[in-house]
Amino acid sequence: MPLPRLVTLIVGLIFILGLALWLIENLSRLYGAVSWTSPLLGNLLLLLLIVLIGALIAAFVYYVLMVQGAEKRSRRQQRQIQIPEVKTEAAAETLKAVRQQVDQIQDEVARQALLSRSREIETTLSRGELQVVVFGTGSAGKTSLVNAVIGRMIGRVDAPMGTTEVGETYTLKLKGLNRKILITDTPGILEAGVAGTEREQLARQLATQADLLLFVVDNDLRRSEYEPLRALAEIGKRSLIVLNKTDLYLETDQEIILARLRSRVREFIAPTDVVAIAANPQPVVLEDGETLQPEPDILPLLRRMAAVLRAEGEDLVADNILLQSQQLGEEARKLIDAQRRRQANKVVERYQWIGAGVVSVTPLPMVDLLATAAVNAQMVVEIGRIYGSELNLERGRELALSLAKTLASLGIVKGAIQLLSTALQLNVATFVIGRAIQGVTAAYLTRIAGKSFIEYFRHDQDWGDGGITEVVQRQFQLNRRDEFVKAFVQQAIARVIKPLTDNSEPETESKQHHKR
Repeated sequence: MPLPRLVTLIVGLIFILGLALWLIENLSRLYGAVSWTSPLLGNLLLLLLIVLIGALIAAFVYYVLMVQGAEKRSRRQQRQIQIPEVKTEAAAETLKAVRQQVDQIQDEVARQALLSRSREIETTLSRGELQVVVFGTGSAGKTSLVNAVIGRMIGRVDAPMGTTEVGETYTLKLKGLNRKILITDTPGILEAGVAGTEREQLARQLATQADLLLFVVDNDLRRSEYEPLRALAEIGKRSLIVLNKTDLYLETDQEIILARLRSRVREFIAPTDVVAIAANPQPVVLEDGETLQPEPDILPLLRRMAAVLRAEGEDLVADNILLQSQQLGEEARKLIDAQRRRQANKVVERYQWIGAGVVSVTPLPMVDLLATAAVNAQMVVEIGRIYGSELNLERGRELALSLAKTLASLGIVKGAIQLLSTALQLNVATFVIGRAIQGVTAAYLTRIAGKSFIEYFRHDQDWGDGGITEVVQRQFQLNRRDEFVKAFVQQAIARVIKPLTDNSEPETESKQHHKR
């Protein structure tokens, strides 16, 4: 109890005791004076004294009980209502932001898919069901576990790997829990073939949507099982590890396996969340030759599930909805980023050949991006607009000049000339190279500049920790690969060199005719 409230109670108790003593003393005197003349009146005064003292004590006890009850209710409400409300509100805000992002997506199929998923999350948010997903290899006995948990047969028991083709969901009620529980049996992981890989992808998707994950194994964890379990734990999935088929092990071996499991996952799963069961025990042959089918031993799992869902159910639902909302928002951001990059790359593609044309028509003593500053400035403005940044032409020119100086200071201009000269010599006649090299190099450098600016705007007009130098150097390395240079030179021949040679041929023919 807080100190101020404790002090108030002590002071109140002292006041009540003092008042009671004062009443007792005064009423005693009055009783002594009255009882000699009127015994009936004296008895009434005595009864009044007892009633007053009882009322004071009852009022004090009632106040103490009310304070304690209010504190308990407040703590319970904070635990069950206030925390999830904050998370569900955050999920609702995230979904609202996702819709705003979805409006920017041009791909109709992708846009409708995201909208559909956002509506599914909203439905889950309003319905308030607990989603339990059973996950693991096909041979671990997942379907048998589901059969045992819900108390009736579903599908085939002892199914071979690959039997559960799609996620199948069933309803389960748990005493003491108002929410409906949906338990989903997923396809097995680690199956061979293309179909097995597709089923595993479905299983992983269902696992990421779980409020509570039951990861079923039948022995110690293999690395191929450990990795997906850890990945799911890292994104916040509440998980129980279920060691199934314990009827096949001696008690000592079972304890050894449990100890190993708890040791391997101790960094992200509590020891109490590793339980042992026998969902479908093997039949036992009795001495008289009859076969006895033992009952499933799943009580440890049911107890742990009940404890987790009752204590954490509200938070698990809220956490899962928030996680799904955030994942949906991240997918929307990736789609928008890819869409913007495609648009920005088209801008770069266009301006690199515009720059090449400007330099080819007006050849300079040396290749210098300062000569195409106006072209590059307009390119920067258009890329910025794609990323929602409205730059004026003056700011675009400042950024273009700054990057041009960086290209020169890093020796990239010289390196580009050498790289393209060598590549061009292998493809065109030597006498054409002299006129073409400046235009082709200008196009190449404009491309590097444009790609660098795409990274700049992608990161909210920030060059990152390495600054403009690191970004430009990375783009130069990406654009000097042999396969790219070959493709670029072929485009340059078609867009720059061929127009130059076509223009030079009429001039040559005119001079020869004049000599005749």
